[in-house]
Amino acid sequence: MTALKLFATASLIALSAAVAAQAQELRIGLQSDADVLDPDQSRTFVGEIVFTSLCDKLVDITPDLELVPQLATQWSWSEAGDALTLKLREGVTFHDGTQFNAEAVAYNIERSQTLEESRRKSDLASVAGTDVLGPYEIRINLTRPDAGILSEMANRPGMMISPTAAKAEGANFGLAPVCSGPFQFADRVAQDRITLKAYPEYWNASEIHLDSVVFLPIPDTTVRLANLQSGDIQLLERLAATDLTQVEGDDSLTIKKATSLGYQGITFNIDNGARGDNPWGNDKRLRQAFSYAIDRDVLNQVVFEGAFTPANQPPAPSSPWFVSEYPAPARDVEKAKSLLAEAGYPDGLTLEVQVPNTNEPMQLMQVIQAMASEAGIDVQITAKEFATMLQDQTAGDFIASQVGWSGYVDPSANLHQFVTTGGGINDAHYSNPEVDRLLNAARSTTDTTERKSLYAQARAILVDEAPLLYLYHPTWLWTMRRELSGFVPYPDGRIRLEGVRLDG
Repeated sequence: MTALKLFATASLIALSAAVAAQAQELRIGLQSDADVLDPDQSRTFVGEIVFTSLCDKLVDITPDLELVPQLATQWSWSEAGDALTLKLREGVTFHDGTQFNAEAVAYNIERSQTLEESRRKSDLASVAGTDVLGPYEIRINLTRPDAGILSEMANRPGMMISPTAAKAEGANFGLAPVCSGPFQFADRVAQDRITLKAYPEYWNASEIHLDSVVFLPIPDTTVRLANLQSGDIQLLERLAATDLTQVEGDDSLTIKKATSLGYQGITFNIDNGARGDNPWGNDKRLRQAFSYAIDRDVLNQVVFEGAFTPANQPPAPSSPWFVSEYPAPARDVEKAKSLLAEAGYPDGLTLEVQVPNTNEPMQLMQVIQAMASEAGIDVQITAKEFATMLQDQTAGDFIASQVGWSGYVDPSANLHQFVTTGGGINDAHYSNPEVDRLLNAARSTTDTTERKSLYAQARAILVDEAPLLYLYHPTWLWTMRRELSGFVPYPDGRIRLEGVRLDG
């Protein structure tokens, strides 16, 4: 080989190495694997993390919870509050080249309402239809005023998918999703990874500095942190509160925090299939007894080292929507025993609770198990992979389930779909016409005082009937390598990658 060829070969190798060094791949450790990657069918929180990079929404939020434009640039309400008009961003394409426009928005809303497998139907229950007013202007018509419909557009109901791909794939769309976000789908290996690559035609591409992002489900918090410390991942979502001290002493890592909009709790099967016909689903006194057996303050101290907030309703005490008449109840073992006896179980009974097979939920339920035993309740813990657990919830194959919600800005989205008859995530199949009336009325007014009153009335019923017990409000804890810069924490827990870089 001539000297010139040797020089050229060496130059190509050096150039390839330089390009590889410059390629920015961010590896994120998730607490669990996402479920189906279809905004209409999905329900997992980690799925929303993936969607934040994959699927732009009509509206987004700021870290201070203000609604701001994303694919919709402006909006206005009709005088009667029964129609919302959106002006849309021009020059946007989906990852398959399909144009984003008003027709695409109309299709997405109709799909959310009519796809058999859609979980967004209750979110959009107030939508009567749409009118395309121009290529980039659409009116959403409502059957009644709905104060929460705009904030719904900042979540999965507002995520836009390609009509071309959705029509071709139907319910199988989630196997290879096509959206309009900063990253496009590359591949997925279940329980191993989801890989996205930067979309070069993204409308806000100047703010994207990563070439690809890989989401890695690592359920064990110890293993997830070890992967971060070794550099195998650069960002970890939901650090265990018990690992805070260790991370704070590691100069290679940084921590970001935000108070969550959501909660963790226990959902009972009230009337979902054959397993809904059980003592716990049939008698509210048993559910009340279980609640009295739990010391929420001790849970926070023992499992989360005091980093979280005890709960008894969807909003945290710091929220303007918190109903102060119903704080987290104090533990009362004697009251729990009395209720059990009143219900016909003076010697106690067994409660099977399914739990995600990750560290914190297991630790949480083990502490609850010990507490409940003192009241005569024998808690049997069944650990499951998270997506599998949610499938079993949907199918009614559970008695009780330790599950939470990441939280939305508007209070309706944190309650309505869980406890109204036919609600999209009402796995308990709880049904109370008065709760339906109150929560539907709360959606139909923009008067804050009136809404608070309606939520307080609904809370009184739900505290008594206890289809869902609230345990705590988490604090989001993200941990990252110091070479990662530009990360901004949000109270909704989603990971936004605009401005994020890997330095060095």
